[in-house]
Amino acid sequence: MSVELNHTIVHARDKRESAEFFASLLNLEITAEWGPFIAVALSNGVTLDFATVPVDAITPQHYAFLVSEEEFDAAYAQIQQRGIEHYADPHRKQPGAINHNDGGRGVYFMDPAGHAMELITVPYGGWTS
Repeated sequence: MSVELNHTIVHARDKRESAEFFASLLNLEITAEWGPFIAVALSNGVTLDFATVPVDAITPQHYAFLVSEEEFDAAYAQIQQRGIEHYADPHRKQPGAINHNDGGRGVYFMDPAGHAMELITVPYGGWTS
């Protein structure tokens, strides 16, 4: 069997708020809720399992998602409609913009728990054959 990421736990101030924010932004489904977790499934079978933890236990993480052009358009429209601060760069020096790195598009924004989220339409370094 090959090694695959199955799930990861994402710490949140409010697991429901974070799971719903993420799922609605990317048109994904909350697939399960058990114990301290609310799971959001990605198209490759990986789940993000959101868990409420004390605020001082949250270490901000970076999560980057490769999305289609159509998914990017839909998510970016929601980012703009919701008034979510966003940036073309991870250092937040280009507010209200997207980037065109590697011939694609990308955007950075924060989730409700303070995690840095990134959407890209082309992987870093471009598509390889």
